[in-house]
Amino acid sequence: MAKLKITQVKSKNGATKRQIANLQSLGIHKLNQTVEVENTPVIKGMVEKVLHLVKVEEI
Repeated sequence: MAKLKITQVKSKNGATKRQIANLQSLGIHKLNQTVEVENTPVIKGMVEKVLHLVKVEEI
């Protein structure tokens, strides 16, 4: 299965609790942190909710 490389590029200050929880569930805790995760429907849904805060690359 394909992987996604997700990098937080904007601060989570001002984000809702739900968006912050999605970032933490993805494994992102700091600005400019990058994680690699499997490309599943669940992950896609979480990324869509925080798309304005992250940069996504398909590996």
